Amino acid sequence: MSEIVFSKINQERHQSHDTRKILFPKIEKILKRPLVSFFTSFNYPVSLDDDDVDMLQGVLQRMDLSNGLAILINSPGGDGLAAERFINACRNFSKKSEYWVIVAGKAKSAATMASFGASQIWMSPTSELGPIDPQIIRKEDGKLKRFSAYNYLKSYKKLFAAASKTKGRIEPYLQQLGRYDEREMEEIRSAIELSNDIAVRALSTGMMNNTKKRNIEKKIKVFLDPQVGTKDHGRAIYRDEARKCGLNITDLDFNSDLWKLLYELCIRTDVFVSTNASKCVESAKDNFAAPPMVKRNEDEDNKS
Repeated sequence: MSEIVFSKINQERHQSHDTRKILFPKIEKILKRPLVSFFTSFNYPVSLDDDDVDMLQGVLQRMDLSNGLAILINSPGGDGLAAERFINACRNFSKKSEYWVIVAGKAKSAATMASFGASQIWMSPTSELGPIDPQIIRKEDGKLKRFSAYNYLKSYKKLFAAASKTKGRIEPYLQQLGRYDEREMEEIRSAIELSNDIAVRALSTGMMNNTKKRNIEKKIKVFLDPQVGTKDHGRAIYRDEARKCGLNITDLDFNSDLWKLLYELCIRTDVFVSTNASKCVESAKDNFAAPPMVKRNEDEDNKS
């Protein structure tokens, strides 16, 4: 991207939707279908939720989607059930009952789940998807900390197994197990199962509709279980690995006019949701935005 474009982008915090909407018709002309941008801030403590899907529907219902729909998505993630609503909205508003997801930057966690509902996912070599394992927020030592639901459940099982097998003093194990609430552990098990079910169901009714659900679960294991490949919830899953999982990936070429336009729109909108807003859903005509929030604590991990 030219230095002139970057200088314009640096002024984005002082600019309105007008500076971004001029890019939509240019991108739509290449894609041959309408485009919507869906952005959730990585800078503010917000996540993908039902309100965002309401904003999305507010934009979609005012559009002619007889030629399908493309969504440029950039988000750290959030609520899995909101991702399921996202998929349902996009499929039902689009007359072709399908939509494309374009990831020019990052679509993590629940945003990855929302992408699974698409018929195609457009990615560049640097575009990022991510694991969809649920995250647990707990307060320890006066600070909010995030833990992987998988790792939390695994540590509980490991401790319980060690206590069951010990031939020595069991009190130290009981003391540690006392920090876990069995009711909470059951909720965590259910959250993991729900996340997996949403992802597999989205794929089985979309881009993997000819594949049995149990086989889909095996194919996308790297997304479902952080122990399989990523080892960490925030670690990226790039284009080639996503394609190996059986996802229908369309390449974005760095040298193409389409990429240059998408990248400019992505950078401009990301700056907007890092300064003047915390969330943004836009089309060529409409703009829905949520106000900025208090910035996230540096000790917090990535959004779930």
